[in-house]
Amino acid sequence: MEDELGRDIRGVAPARFDRRTFLAGAASLAGLAIASRVPSASALVEAGSPFTLGIASGDPRSTSVVLWTRLAVDPLNGGGMPNQDIAVKWQVASDEAFANIVKSGTTYAKPGFAHSVHVIVNDLRPGRWYFYRFRSGGFISRAGRTKTAPGASASPEALAFAFVSCQDWQAGYYPAYENLAAEDLDLVVHLGDYIYEYGPEPMSTRVHDGPETNSLTSYRNRHALYKSDTDLQEAHANFPWIVTFDDHEVDNNYADEIPEDDQTRDALLKRRANAYRAYYEHLPLRNAQLPQGPDMRLYRRARFGDLAEFSILDTRQYRSDQPCGDGIKERCAAALAESQTMTGPAQERWLLEGLATSPALWNFIAQQTILADVDFLAGPSEGYNMDQWDGYVAARNRIIAFLMHQRPSNPVVLTGDIHSSWVTDIKTNFADPSSPTVATEFVGTSITSDFPAAFIPVVEAAVAEQPHVKFFDGQYRGYVRCHLDRTRMRTDFRVVPTVQSPSAPVCTLATFEVESGTPGAQQVGGSSCPAPV
Repeated sequence: MEDELGRDIRGVAPARFDRRTFLAGAASLAGLAIASRVPSASALVEAGSPFTLGIASGDPRSTSVVLWTRLAVDPLNGGGMPNQDIAVKWQVASDEAFANIVKSGTTYAKPGFAHSVHVIVNDLRPGRWYFYRFRSGGFISRAGRTKTAPGASASPEALAFAFVSCQDWQAGYYPAYENLAAEDLDLVVHLGDYIYEYGPEPMSTRVHDGPETNSLTSYRNRHALYKSDTDLQEAHANFPWIVTFDDHEVDNNYADEIPEDDQTRDALLKRRANAYRAYYEHLPLRNAQLPQGPDMRLYRRARFGDLAEFSILDTRQYRSDQPCGDGIKERCAAALAESQTMTGPAQERWLLEGLATSPALWNFIAQQTILADVDFLAGPSEGYNMDQWDGYVAARNRIIAFLMHQRPSNPVVLTGDIHSSWVTDIKTNFADPSSPTVATEFVGTSITSDFPAAFIPVVEAAVAEQPHVKFFDGQYRGYVRCHLDRTRMRTDFRVVPTVQSPSAPVCTLATFEVESGTPGAQQVGGSSCPAPV
């Protein structure tokens, strides 16, 4: 719900900058009295700062952005907040010192939303950096920065963004985020597996804080655990994010109402409702993304003038069950069935209609699993991943046929999920190397999640027989940095040698370029990175 100024009265959300600037600007905010409707300020003073989970911003539009935070004095144990509404003051400034406040207001953190807030700040100027912060109970949050998108009629010269996925807490630390936070970017896109639902693994680098998530409280605590990482907080605070989920935000490999294991349908739907609610509460999402029980409309578009448009997909909530018994295996007839859908019919129509009418020079399809045909076994044996689009061949063929015949400008697929780096050409016939290439796919490795080391040489042998696979690496963790202008897109696979330490240097493993008007990527650089640990 929004008030007459377009502010979300449930909450607030935003992003970054350093402690030096925060201290410099604190005096101006200290003069703002926050009148809480409940006598909670003294309780917060006694308990300590409620801004333990950081701040974030997201879903930028040309004149608005979402700002987020969650009040939690005991974040890993339900939040530790009183069962009351608590006033939160927010400010947006055009400068880092907060000398020029352009928007401000008060919202209320409500216990029904885990004292999270999502503030929709309207009437901002297009294509501008802004700085923001919160105050509650006498405490001031760190400050963040965010950026609005260019106007619909604008013709920006360039856009820089990174995309990330798969940040399993138990697999390691987040040096990738430490390095990403220092990049010169306009935007971060998260493609899913923001949390993992698994129970604790005592021998892991970092251990989950409780059993496998199922209840709303357990999902809230798991998000709070991940959000407690300071490098993740820094990356959120420095840039606006656009997010979508994959499977681990709920349950590994679930498909619509079908669980991976022996849960009942009703049990999965109840679990899904809890998971979606906690996901919304912990990320900078708009009112349109507020879950209604086990349903959440997450697919949406983001426009950056006439330079770029992102179609953000949800390939979990509406998909058919994985065919052929799931796993990596030969395709059965079910994988080829016309009824097999990854997106559901409504989202598929939405995607194709949007691509058909997009005025953008670059059109990104941001989604979860590898779109290209990939046989994971060399020689005559077949090994297709039924959780990827290889289990949904007819649906993939419909998209490829559309790209071939309608020819939207510069389609590029951004993919996560598989914990490894890939570059593929999207072909009209993957079995025929001479068939037309209609799009380019970049698959980013994970922030931390493992790719099985023993499987790397198997995949390397297999992709050597598939010319449409231009690049594969399964050893490194990291993120993908993209820079596009009106002539080309440059993509850097940025990796760290280890996730077993909180800090590690970043290196560009490979660089690819796509020329505007010519689908398909060409490798133009890369370096010899330190051996992975």
